[in-house]
Amino acid sequence: MSTDLNRQVEIRPAVPADAEVLSRIYNHYVSHTHVTFEEDPVTPGELARRIEGVVDAGFPWVVAECIGKLVGYAYACPWRPRKAYRFSAEATVYIDPAFTGRGTGSQLYSALLPALRTRGLHGVVGVIALPNDASVRLHERFGFKKVAHLEEIGFKFGRWIDVGYWELKL
Repeated sequence: MSTDLNRQVEIRPAVPADAEVLSRIYNHYVSHTHVTFEEDPVTPGELARRIEGVVDAGFPWVVAECIGKLVGYAYACPWRPRKAYRFSAEATVYIDPAFTGRGTGSQLYSALLPALRTRGLHGVVGVIALPNDASVRLHERFGFKKVAHLEEIGFKFGRWIDVGYWELKL
């Protein structure tokens, strides 16, 4: 079944009009998981501004659409604001919780990473709140290597959370 659905997934650039559905996907992770350190839900308007900001900065933001329904997204943004970091990006992916485990994250990264290469970037970083086995597997499947581990660096839902950094040379 999932293979049939994967064939029906289309990856396309995000547009601000996608923000309402994408904010629902993201807000699940905000409200119910530790994988993002945001603690307050993000409005569709704020997410639309984020999409525009990423795209205006020359970075890709892609969505996965299955049979007319948005089921996930991935984007990259500047790693840090200083000029010397201009060849590095941070990448992230979020999947509708009802659509996880079907390869959608891989499909999104299969579109996102080549787009970063064509922009002349040298490296991309994945920042993963731990534990998150699915995200670790996704990043390592694409050749990311763990380069750092920060212990108890975040605090959410009444507990300390570690963060790992995975890096890919493009």
